[in-house]
Amino acid sequence: MSSPRDRDGADDGGDWQEPPHLSGNEPAGDSDIEPNIADRRMKPRDSDHTSDRETWTPPGWDLPPATPDRDLPPATPDRDHLPPAGGPSGVPSQDPSPAPAGKRPGGGFFGSRRRAPGEVEKVFTYEGDAVGAQGWALQQGWTISDGNAPEDAVLRDLVASAPVRPTKDHRPASVLRGRSGTLDLVAFDIVFASGRYLVPEYAVTAAPLLGTVPGLRLSPARLWKHRTGGLVPIPSGDEAFDTRWQLLAAEDTPQVRRLAQDPAVHGLLLGTDDGDEFWTAAGHLAAVRPDGHRPQLLEHHARLLNAVVNALAAGF
Repeated sequence: MSSPRDRDGADDGGDWQEPPHLSGNEPAGDSDIEPNIADRRMKPRDSDHTSDRETWTPPGWDLPPATPDRDLPPATPDRDHLPPAGGPSGVPSQDPSPAPAGKRPGGGFFGSRRRAPGEVEKVFTYEGDAVGAQGWALQQGWTISDGNAPEDAVLRDLVASAPVRPTKDHRPASVLRGRSGTLDLVAFDIVFASGRYLVPEYAVTAAPLLGTVPGLRLSPARLWKHRTGGLVPIPSGDEAFDTRWQLLAAEDTPQVRRLAQDPAVHGLLLGTDDGDEFWTAAGHLAAVRPDGHRPQLLEHHARLLNAVVNALAAGF
């Protein structure tokens, strides 16, 4: 097969030229030859108007004009010419600290005013106030131990029997002992180790019992019950109380019935947030709450335990 390079025996193809209809360099004038595709890419097609597809752009697609002073913050005065921090008198100003990032003045992410906490929230909001609880105990003449004293051995039995399902890593700590009302009380935190720190997870206050009391559980009805095998429900006869609280006991005795129907116990428990559980074990009646001890909680548990023990002791 021959090619343009074979013409006249020349091998370098120096005299060969591309046909005019392929090169796109044909002379101007009428031509019945379809223009080359390369021609179309080099020169856009002529049209009396531009198509909508070529002119339409999505809203916001075009950038704003690049003006030098667009959206600039107000000018900041030179640091050397700023007034003294405390004003002309030189007294330090009492400017409030800036609001946290992401929040507006007035509270909340949308500027709404934050609701003032109620009395129950003030009492039962965890504050991690171990030092405050110990200070309160010292003011009341109570004693303090770390949970490793010989008299604290019984507390491990209370931890093991607690209705909150503690693990083998939980142990008593920050033990406070003293008297409130007619009772000798022991209060402590159930803690677990996290690295080098002890984290309080539950607050327990217990009162030693002199007489024999059957095993019982007094719990908010809304809470799931653990370790209730062998316990029977003891109704109080008060629908409002039975809706919120449930008493379970190993035996249906007159002593337990008096507790179930005691009006003082009903009044105190119905006035709470249903956050405490009571149980008997190791010769104690104990109250537990998922919290750390603080003065308000110590006083709260002391009031409840005095009422419950008095109701149980009425039969002795």
